[in-house]
Amino acid sequence: MKEVELQNSLRKLRFERGELTQEELADKLGVSRQTVFSIEKGKYNPSVTLALQIAVFFGVRVEDVFNIKEEVK
Repeated sequence: MKEVELQNSLRKLRFERGELTQEELADKLGVSRQTVFSIEKGKYNPSVTLALQIAVFFGVRVEDVFNIKEEVK
């Protein structure tokens, strides 16, 4: 059975955009800093709506922020 993992480049995007802190990004997205932290660490998968908000905020496609890594188990 294949197990999938959602990977993201959120931290990289934050630093490419002027070293935006987790708190600053959270404020702009209307979520908690803990939510941003958890997404970056792969401990929380955002809703489709939040994933789209993140992509729009950074001016990129959702696929530029999130991608799926498949592992065969």
